[in-house]
Amino acid sequence: MQRSKRFKEYRAKVDRAKRYGVDEVVKTLKENSYVKFDESVEVAIRLGVNPKHADQMVRGTVALPHGTGKSIRVAVFAQGEKAEEAKAAGADIVGAEDLAEKVKGGFLDFDVTVATPDMMRVLGPLGKMLGPRGLMPNPKTGTVTMDLAKAIKELKGGRIEFRVDKQANVAVSVGKLSFEANQISENIFTFLKAVLAAKPSAAKGAYILGVAVSATMSPGFKLDHSQILADLKK
Repeated sequence: MQRSKRFKEYRAKVDRAKRYGVDEVVKTLKENSYVKFDESVEVAIRLGVNPKHADQMVRGTVALPHGTGKSIRVAVFAQGEKAEEAKAAGADIVGAEDLAEKVKGGFLDFDVTVATPDMMRVLGPLGKMLGPRGLMPNPKTGTVTMDLAKAIKELKGGRIEFRVDKQANVAVSVGKLSFEANQISENIFTFLKAVLAAKPSAAKGAYILGVAVSATMSPGFKLDHSQILADLKK
């Protein structure tokens, strides 16, 4: 009940008609946190695309300069020398057919999956389990690769994947509220640039319709995205 009251008080401070700058939002989020845990900072973007059309699908990866603040568990499908390379690079779980059997049995204690190209034959039957959870490796996101060491390093260092959902939204976590204000702002700008760069050629009209930033227990703040995007394009 107390939390609800605090949230309502917080929401009352937000001018719903105003469009905020990134630095102003970050400052407000840091100054008004009322919980004892380290909140995540979330960015949600509304896109002017139709995800039902394959040529308007928006997806990609981006390495956030200051990471996400989260500990990422990486599962790697590989065998032989590549399996040893993955272990040496810091993969949390490494396997081939044996790992596939564990996943079939319901094991999903990992955040991202990487595989060498030859392992896709093993992963194929797991598509119905991994796909809906965003865990299926894909060459377009750099998670099907022979350079496992590079992929693991980037993923653990703050590389995130983004993908438009059925409602034409893209939402990701870009860090923790305990980060320095400039670090959060830089991560937000880096993510926005990546989404801009991922614009499909088939997308017509306005591409980014709105951007909102929030913390785990805060209301959302709408950004002055037109000005921000104009600055990013310079």
